[in-house]
Amino acid sequence: MGAADWTLPTQTEFGGQVYPFNSDYRDILEIIGVIQTETDTQMAALTALALFYEDIFAIPTEHWQAALEYLYGFISCFEADDGRPQPKSFDWEQDYGMISADVNKVAGCEVRALEHLHWFTFIGYFTSIGDGQLVNIVSIRQKLRKHQKLDKWEQEFYRDNKAKVDLKVKYTPEEQEVIDELNKRLGR
Repeated sequence: MGAADWTLPTQTEFGGQVYPFNSDYRDILEIIGVIQTETDTQMAALTALALFYEDIFAIPTEHWQAALEYLYGFISCFEADDGRPQPKSFDWEQDYGMISADVNKVAGCEVRALEHLHWFTFIGYFTSIGDGQLVNIVSIRQKLRKHQKLDKWEQEFYRDNKAKVDLKVKYTPEEQEVIDELNKRLGR
């Protein structure tokens, strides 16, 4: 059995050269946002690399694929993935207020005020969230997705907080343009 590495990585190596990267949780959330919203996958990958590595152009292009794989591994905290797509139960942007409040509660401080908080530490706080509004909302979302009956308090909460519970659909700029044009023609 190998020894566990208890360090928080801030650099990696390709072709015998060491390359530092941005490990703060805000940087990683920005990268996740780019990956989720950029419709051009090649542009999303290049933008993600440029945001993650302190100097992407210092990395020879023949190592960019490995650099991208390292980035994706870092985002997942190098946890093994079974390859099956998981249904979305929360949204970093939509649920921002609840996430930050619950992470602050676990961390015992205002994490947004910290100069740097490593992504792995942030995810540790995030996965340690116990009871709270986010957990309740995610539970309701999962029940709704599985068409399970909501408890009476959940039904009431959902009725009063539908906009908070329902995950918003995100459209590409082209799709939004069509929707806006249709709404305009329908007088909405």
